Amino acid sequence: MATVGIEKTKSIWVDGALVPWEEAQVHLLTHSLHYGLGAFEGIRCYQTADGRSAIFRLGDHVQRLFESAHIALMKLPFTREQVASACVELLRANGMSHGYLRPLAWHADGMMGLGSVTPVRLAIAAWHWGAYLGEDGLKKGIRAKVSSFTRNPVNVSMVRGKLTGQYVNSVLAKREANLAGYDEAILLDARGLVAEATGENIFMVREGVVFTPPLSSPVLAGITRASVMRLLRDSGVEVREETFPRDSLYIADEVFFTGTAAEVTPVREIDDRSVGTGAPGPLTARVQELYGRAVRGAEPRYAEWLTYL
Repeated sequence: MATVGIEKTKSIWVDGALVPWEEAQVHLLTHSLHYGLGAFEGIRCYQTADGRSAIFRLGDHVQRLFESAHIALMKLPFTREQVASACVELLRANGMSHGYLRPLAWHADGMMGLGSVTPVRLAIAAWHWGAYLGEDGLKKGIRAKVSSFTRNPVNVSMVRGKLTGQYVNSVLAKREANLAGYDEAILLDARGLVAEATGENIFMVREGVVFTPPLSSPVLAGITRASVMRLLRDSGVEVREETFPRDSLYIADEVFFTGTAAEVTPVREIDDRSVGTGAPGPLTARVQELYGRAVRGAEPRYAEWLTYL
């Protein structure tokens, strides 16, 4: 299950300052609470092989936060450099050698109505988050089902933006899957082709070639997705960005999800059909190892991905 109990930390960064956990609150009439317009990110910090700590692809995540805000006509009251520095500051202040960071931008209270434009606020929280889809899921693979919900088309949602309200679609699909006894849902696009999971990009392996839906599909341009594609190509594996129908997943040799929270999670079953042997395959295991080494600083060629505390 993709749920986590968030432990209390000492501080949360709010509007440029560290404030005590209990004081990081918003008013009931906050505009974004009512209408769902906000932008957010998920970022991980890892303890590295040399004992230090490093945030993975911090600059890329901050860039996407600003791009999401721009798409949503939200002007963030800080620079990219200030937000990146705040992420480092927050982890240090909370004494965290590893953890998950959640920057969130929202419209404040003060006015109501769809046309209202209230001041934009920004906060960053941090907590410890283990395997998003469970430790067993990482080791043995998860069970997924194709959802009855369709991924919002590109002319309905701003698919390049990581925007809060757009995740209602994912929440409903996730809950549907969980209630039916599955770990995760896979959403199709309006044409019936595979798009992505509720919070992860999807990859399929067939005869040694890795396939993933292109960015012309209604999918988030995942940072983990891009990282995995580079890792695979650098190791000599062919990766194709192509659309494919759901039954391609049924006859795939391997399927795995990628995401900052999910990292690289194997999928062992889809719609009650075993994927490949019904256990994580060799290429998925290879990707997990490569990704794990990269985020922990054990692959010097990807050193630019790490921001050390």
